[in-house]
Amino acid sequence: MPRSVAPLILQDADEARIQQWLSAFGTPQQVALRSRIVLASAAGESDSAIAERLDTNRKTVTLWRTRFAQEGLESLWEVAPGRGRKPTYGNDKIQEIIDTTLQTKPKGMTQWSCRLLAAQLGVSKSTVNTVWRSHNLKPHRVKTFKLSRDPRFLEKLTDVVGLYLNPPQQAIILCVDEKSQIQALDRTQPGLPLKKGRCGTMTHDYKRNGTTTLFAALELLQGKVIGQCYERHRHQEFLKFLRRLDEEFPGEVPLHLVMDNYGTHGHEKVRGWLKRHPRFVLHFVPTSSSWLNLVERWFGELTSKRIRRGAFFSVGDLEKAIEEFLQTWNEKPRPFVWTATVESIVEKLSRCRQTLEKIKPGCTSPRTRKSKKRLPS
Repeated sequence: MPRSVAPLILQDADEARIQQWLSAFGTPQQVALRSRIVLASAAGESDSAIAERLDTNRKTVTLWRTRFAQEGLESLWEVAPGRGRKPTYGNDKIQEIIDTTLQTKPKGMTQWSCRLLAAQLGVSKSTVNTVWRSHNLKPHRVKTFKLSRDPRFLEKLTDVVGLYLNPPQQAIILCVDEKSQIQALDRTQPGLPLKKGRCGTMTHDYKRNGTTTLFAALELLQGKVIGQCYERHRHQEFLKFLRRLDEEFPGEVPLHLVMDNYGTHGHEKVRGWLKRHPRFVLHFVPTSSSWLNLVERWFGELTSKRIRRGAFFSVGDLEKAIEEFLQTWNEKPRPFVWTATVESIVEKLSRCRQTLEKIKPGCTSPRTRKSKKRLPS
């Protein structure tokens, strides 16, 4: 015979609230089951009868009858304590793994690996990996950056970003730059083609067959690109490219050129030519801020989709491949849309500078490579 238990005492307000939950569309099924158990218990049904009618376990009915009697209505929405595996390590150990990863380095190395840190702290490598994943720690990855020290940074930034976001009427905006020293590389052995279950392959070594320089201008609104390859990248070649732009866009429509501070852009003969052609209006990006020039984004497309995986037997082969990519791009040009505002850029750079100020002096390595000649600010 089933054991008789005293019925639950259910207030009218609690019963109305439970009925509201049961009729609601978004009530979780587990909460609905608990609510029906409470209503049946308040009606005087036994635990066995409730379990049989609701197709559940009698211990479940006993559990939620008891919890409701002790904790009240809100307990129906709480998660019952589980009986699964308890954590092996507590919060202190997890914090130790995080602090060690962020604040220390292994002896003679620059960053921790899962196995090194696991051996150091006496845990398994899977534990370290789990903690890293849950806290989005990736010691094996690094990103490069460079903050501009241009004293006129804000002025130039406002000029270029304003040109992108609010282009002038009856004018053409061209992002101009040169991609120098593009190497015509030939692989020492033929690569294997792409197939199911295997990516395409190519040898790690190569043969150099010369270099070329690409001068390119990206038209901001339509995405069309005008490009020309030259053997060198002096002011003579830059003047030839400016004349090419003058021919490509005939008439008196102003041409706004977004450029970097490379020395040839401010050569005396270039300045003289620009004075004789006042329709060319120059806008210089700040030093160390090539990311402001949208044609750099197009150079990335060219590199990843045509040059990096190519094999070129001569400079002529390379220039032909670049010309084919240009023609294909201009058949269906795709503009790059600038969305960042001056305020958002300045705020981000301010956070970067604040972070750098906290780093102890002497952590940066000296410059070992000479940069391109720059115009005076």
